[in-house]
Amino acid sequence: MKKQLFMGLMLLMSLTAMGQTRDQFISDLMSKMTVEEKIGQLNLMPAGSITTGVRKDSPRLEIIAQGKVGAILNMKGFENIRRLQDAAVKRSRLGIPLMIGMDVVHGYETIFPIPLAQSCSWDLEAIEQCARIAAKEATADGVNWTYSPMVDIALDARWGRIAEGSGEDPFLGSRIAEAMVRGYQGSYGVENMMACVKHYALYGAAEAGRDYNTVDMSHIRMYNQFFPPYKAAAKAGAGSFMTSFNVVDYIPATANRWLLDDVLRKQWGWKGFIVTDYASIEEITKHGLGDLQQASAMALKAGTDMDMCAGGYAKTLQQSLKEGKVTMAEIDQACRRILEAKYDLGLFKDPYRFLDEKRHDRDVYTEENRKAAREMAAKSFVLLKNENQLLPLKKQGKIALIGPMADNRINMAGTWSVAAVPDKYSTLKEAMMRAVHGKATVLCAQGCNFTSDSLLQDAGSHYRKTAWGDPAKMHDEAIGIAKEADVIVCAMGEEAEMSGESSSRTDLQLFDVQKNLLTELLALGKPLVLLNFSGRPTVMTWEQQHVPAIMNVWFGGSESGDAICDVLFGDKSPSGKLTVSLPQATGQEPLYYNQLPTGRPAGEGAEKFSKFLSNYLDVRNDALYPFGYGLSYTHFEYSDIRLNGRTASVTVTNAGNYDADEIVQLYIHDVVASISRPTKELKGFQRIHLKKGESREVKFEITDDLLKFYNYNLENVLEPGDFEIMIGPDSSLKHLRKATLTVQ
Repeated sequence: MKKQLFMGLMLLMSLTAMGQTRDQFISDLMSKMTVEEKIGQLNLMPAGSITTGVRKDSPRLEIIAQGKVGAILNMKGFENIRRLQDAAVKRSRLGIPLMIGMDVVHGYETIFPIPLAQSCSWDLEAIEQCARIAAKEATADGVNWTYSPMVDIALDARWGRIAEGSGEDPFLGSRIAEAMVRGYQGSYGVENMMACVKHYALYGAAEAGRDYNTVDMSHIRMYNQFFPPYKAAAKAGAGSFMTSFNVVDYIPATANRWLLDDVLRKQWGWKGFIVTDYASIEEITKHGLGDLQQASAMALKAGTDMDMCAGGYAKTLQQSLKEGKVTMAEIDQACRRILEAKYDLGLFKDPYRFLDEKRHDRDVYTEENRKAAREMAAKSFVLLKNENQLLPLKKQGKIALIGPMADNRINMAGTWSVAAVPDKYSTLKEAMMRAVHGKATVLCAQGCNFTSDSLLQDAGSHYRKTAWGDPAKMHDEAIGIAKEADVIVCAMGEEAEMSGESSSRTDLQLFDVQKNLLTELLALGKPLVLLNFSGRPTVMTWEQQHVPAIMNVWFGGSESGDAICDVLFGDKSPSGKLTVSLPQATGQEPLYYNQLPTGRPAGEGAEKFSKFLSNYLDVRNDALYPFGYGLSYTHFEYSDIRLNGRTASVTVTNAGNYDADEIVQLYIHDVVASISRPTKELKGFQRIHLKKGESREVKFEITDDLLKFYNYNLENVLEPGDFEIMIGPDSSLKHLRKATLTVQ
């Protein structure tokens, strides 16, 4: 019996000992596999310890031992994962190891800011480091595959999953996608894991911002505005892609051969494997394209290799093979791609390479990792308003800290932090008391619940189980300490799970119960700072008019309490810049800066309604806070643009009193083209550090690739003519310096 248990392991060891190439090794292995074992490699099952979908069935070890499972979803814990790997390696006939996947979206136990917040740092090196640390921690516990990065372009703030991406711009999104793939995968060492790019494709364009909803757009828009981050991630060598829930050209993405095979594999030359999103093969039936057998056959033939949790491949592919609805070559191709991924991860050489029990204490939630998370969080905060230089606050007197996020531990990490250990993380109150210890007094009160809406309470607490207190008691306590204090800091906004998957909203304003308390606190006439916690752009038109200082702190991760205090009290100057447009009203959504011109433009920033122009009756067209916007504690001055051939340069001067970082942004407008082109497009950026009084020349090379676009025939072309070159601190025309480049 013991000899039989180790037969599979010995077979793999003998194959790897032959010094074969990857292709030879996999061909030899597949020649020994039955059809059932090949289909088993296409089957991804949930572990049950962490469940992100609607199913909660745990895989039986016997099924793994029978070779009917290729990968496991969301299992945490060294011993748990070892037990599963033992079943695959020591008990199955061929001993093929499992891939262990998890939603390591913005950290493992050291949680970094949500991806949307990270993008506001515009710091590619730091973003890559965050992914690298996340991989190091996750692999210390046996996880070797992450369902990240999410690179969907999202233009509608009502869509909750905007929190998981990098905002509205394809150029910035592409650079971040590349950085995250590099960070996760590295050279596939023992501290690296395979990336899975999601959600392919167009998921962020769901109609009305409603999750899982329909998507419909032209191919020109796909190629120019939505495809670039996916393509960039593919070119960066991402090992896997995940299909999206939506339709593309009326065909569900999971069964869309044009999308998966023609574009991703043939046009872009990508070589990895494709996995579905949770049970999306089963959802093909709900789109009306047939039963589970038909849906599974369609998905396989389209190029989908692995079935996540629908069971469609495991239940139907053998029957479809017998009936000629799929071919052995198609099953073989899918199986080969998955085995190639396991080979690249080094699992055939050592199935237990990610199961070193000494690594958890050495590599997970270390002081070094926490420091990196704290630094990134501070870089992600965006200062939106600072009337009369109220910020930074002095560490003196009595500070009233009020709001549902003031002393809230469970929500600090933000959405999609499935491996988080909240008990280890500080609340904002705890961090503030440390920051001002011996210098100032912190008075703290919750003040109110997140919302009085019972539906939102239920939705927000679905995962986090937030406690909801007595409104009258909390209100009176908050007003009492505010009257006693010298300055008020309000920690308000969304609960963590009010953004993320299945968290769409129709109204993006601050919830009434919080706004009412904020109004009362402002009426006391004391200096007041609003810290806005959110996983999406929110409407802060009223706050902009009435609150002296506003800082968007998103959800900053496990170290966000200390990071907020670093910026709030001036140990660091805020440097984040928006990667999403913050609207004046929810009715403006979808809102984004790089829009096409209209034949009847109202003009950017136009204050008055004009008949027969493209404008609203009640608000301006433009954002309250535009893409690229963010204040500092200092002031930066820009010179005019100097053009020297294809090189554009400006001199940036720190004219204020604080050393600080600035994010210099380059925009381009193709003045005359064969198709309508956006009014401006980001084509470059540099994050620089300037000491007070220091000046620096910042240069951008205007390459052909920056000027190209996909024309009506989907040809990537550079058309001669004039290009407006714009450089400045954000995308607002009033802040941009301009010059004209003529390309012959």
